Amino acid sequence: MSESAPDFLRTHELRLLYCTFSSLPSDCPAASQTQASPNGLHECLDIFVNSIVAGDYQKALASNATRLVLGLVNPCQFTDSTECAEQVYAELLECAEKFVISKFENEEDRLCRLMIVVCIAIASFLSFTQSNVSGPLEGLARSPMAVIESKVEGFVEWDNWARHQLMFTGSDLFGKFTNIQYIVFAKMLLTRIKDMLSKENASSICGMKSISWWLARVLLFQQRILDERSSSLFDHLQVLMGEALVDFGTQENVKSYWGANLQEGEAPMIVSMIHLEAGIMEYHYGRVDSCRQHFESAEAESGLELSITGVLGFRTSYQVEPKAQLVLVANTDSSEREPGNRAHGSTMHKDNLPSQSKTFETSDILMAPKLLNTDDESGTKADGIHNGGSTIPNLRPIQQAIILAKCLLIEKSSRSDEMQRWDMAPYIEAIDTQQSSLFMVRFFCNILRVRWESSRSRTKERALVMMEKLVEGYYDCYPGVVQRMYFCCGVYVPTFPALRKEYGELLVSCGLIGEAVKIFEELELWDNLIFCYRLLEKKAAAVDLIKSRLSQMPNDPKLWCSLGDVTNNDACYEKALEVSNNRSARAKRSLARSAYSRGDYETSKTLWESAMALNSMYPDGWFALGAAALKARDIDKALDGFTRAVQLDPENGEAWNNIACLHMIKKRNKEAFIAFKEALKFKRNSWQLWENYSHVALDTGNIGQALEAVQQVADMTNNKRVDAELLERIMQEVERRASNSHSESNYHEADLAVEKSRETDHMVELIGKVLRQIVRVGTGADIWGIYARWHKIKGDFTMCSEALLKQVRSYQGSDLWKDREKFIKFAQASLELSRVYMHISSTANSQRELYAAEMHLKNTVKQGVNFSDTKEYRDLEACLDEVKTRLESNSILP
Repeated sequence: MSESAPDFLRTHELRLLYCTFSSLPSDCPAASQTQASPNGLHECLDIFVNSIVAGDYQKALASNATRLVLGLVNPCQFTDSTECAEQVYAELLECAEKFVISKFENEEDRLCRLMIVVCIAIASFLSFTQSNVSGPLEGLARSPMAVIESKVEGFVEWDNWARHQLMFTGSDLFGKFTNIQYIVFAKMLLTRIKDMLSKENASSICGMKSISWWLARVLLFQQRILDERSSSLFDHLQVLMGEALVDFGTQENVKSYWGANLQEGEAPMIVSMIHLEAGIMEYHYGRVDSCRQHFESAEAESGLELSITGVLGFRTSYQVEPKAQLVLVANTDSSEREPGNRAHGSTMHKDNLPSQSKTFETSDILMAPKLLNTDDESGTKADGIHNGGSTIPNLRPIQQAIILAKCLLIEKSSRSDEMQRWDMAPYIEAIDTQQSSLFMVRFFCNILRVRWESSRSRTKERALVMMEKLVEGYYDCYPGVVQRMYFCCGVYVPTFPALRKEYGELLVSCGLIGEAVKIFEELELWDNLIFCYRLLEKKAAAVDLIKSRLSQMPNDPKLWCSLGDVTNNDACYEKALEVSNNRSARAKRSLARSAYSRGDYETSKTLWESAMALNSMYPDGWFALGAAALKARDIDKALDGFTRAVQLDPENGEAWNNIACLHMIKKRNKEAFIAFKEALKFKRNSWQLWENYSHVALDTGNIGQALEAVQQVADMTNNKRVDAELLERIMQEVERRASNSHSESNYHEADLAVEKSRETDHMVELIGKVLRQIVRVGTGADIWGIYARWHKIKGDFTMCSEALLKQVRSYQGSDLWKDREKFIKFAQASLELSRVYMHISSTANSQRELYAAEMHLKNTVKQGVNFSDTKEYRDLEACLDEVKTRLESNSILP
């Protein structure tokens, strides 16, 4: 334990964290054992923490401790205005800071003051969490100020002030959230305290290291209630979560920090939880590799080993023959009896959960497959498999949360299709078969099941019933606040507005558009509402509704943007910028798209740059910026835009393709080759991309990849698209390597010569395979010439002569004797054919080929007399003389 903090502070820190883990063991101290100071701070702190642990956050915020800290606010006349809200919350921060740094008796007294302020922030954060994530949706005060100061009423403009504080990054709120002043207040307090401690020495910061963890939770929840990812929040979260991982990412650090306050087995649970939350954060920002690492660390610390296997079983009620079913197998450690690994009565039986319906008769598909008993050949029964049961034992809450986190990883790391949901199924069914689970863990499991089953026609109706019960569960008073808060940060449960939006979208997919309209209107999801009205062919109704809302909320930039979307009027986006003080990223993006569509690329580029400066975590925006810059002839800016796009979305094949093309323009073949390889991972059906890739591959010396690309182009275009110039360059390189291979084999080491010979032979076979595929359906003269040269390398001069003959015939035509350039090519092919004929004649001791060469050359020389001034014509005459000489010499021989 750190020497800079007394034992009571560590005890309270641990109790507060356990409010979001699971209930504390019965023998864990519930309050400070340190004698209260004369000013009663310790007693106030104990009462405050007890209220938070009991889930009574309103009582905590109305406690004497809160009034002791914040009661110094000037009791002026509160008005419902943003200016008053700004002033009051600024004064609250000043009061909190003065309370911490005011005259204190000793360091213990100062840390107690610090702990009280942090508790106020935590109570505010958990109040917001109850209102928007966990439930139950009971009557909380609209603002923490309503708890502190009874004179305050209304809070409409105060909520607008809080909304703008959350939207400072340029992103809009996802929907209509309640009690948003609580999370703003929590963030302000924790940020101020952390900044205050950071200015002091390191020992002061060590007084309460969990501040970074709590602040990271607050910022992640802020990000989750925004409709776009924020780059500034991401940077801040990386720092905070990094600090938390340093402090609590290993068991050694956890044990060193909390010491005797920890029971056996609690340290690995805390380490698992911090890695689990870090993985969820990385998942939200689409960072798959980091997410996987944290989830694997959490899995290892929890003593869990997971694997997928196949077991015979039944998936439907009427299935006769058992089929192989994917099931999850979990191997756990032997620490089940350790105090830190028990749920301490906080888990609930699955049949007692309000979100779990006992009767789902709307589908013949079983909720979980009935598995058969399976014995291996030695007669040993497979561990944990029972008839109609599960393949895993009862798991601890942290282990169940980790299993569900695997579904998040599957979602981000695989293609979004039906198979993705089936890959998640074993994990979902494994938790479904657990006899007891924490409320939030079971709730998240049910959400994942709804998403899976809503994608199948045979279970869609059941998914709709389940989703309806999940939404209703937010209003149920059972279970209570305490049970719902466990693992609220350890599973990725959507916020209540997000869940209702999913419910509305499910209703739309089922054709219940009228019900969905009511939900979207309540949540102020105008884009979804417009979509529904368009389906109902009531576009005018959408416009009237938005205008009606604007009459009540004229300073809402999101409403102005929605009106602009439905009316295609740029003036609405300009008005959105005006009311948002030029901070609406969505409005700037809409204006940028409008400028691009009318051909004003410079303006579009400028607007996109301004929008991305507000929020750089929007991958489509970087792509659009690159496209606008490319149209505006700004190559460097275009390259930067597409590069930033793939950094955020590495699976954007079109962006990779554009990067490669821009590198080609800049003659950066190596960079272009790498970019094309990435692009082809996601756009393998584009023959244009393969064709560009073939050129870059050849320029970088990757002949094998170039030939693969040529073959892909030929396959996709049914051999109609063949680049003869590229094949000519490849053939020249192959001929050079073949020539060097034969010459070097006499002068270099035997092993090196053999290796080079094998590589050359492989290259020859590759180009031969491509050429055979192309000439099989007929081709031009140039390809026949290349095909002939390939046969020549192989030493097959008979096939070489046939290919050359087809090349010669391809050149023949009525315009041959009038087109000088075409005659030259014809003459070169004729000359090569005659030489091959002479070679065959000499090796086979046959005159037939010489007569064929003589006849062809005589005819060519006779008809090509108009081109007698060319070198090729003279070469033909010389070759004809040589053929005649050979014929005469052969006739003299006995």
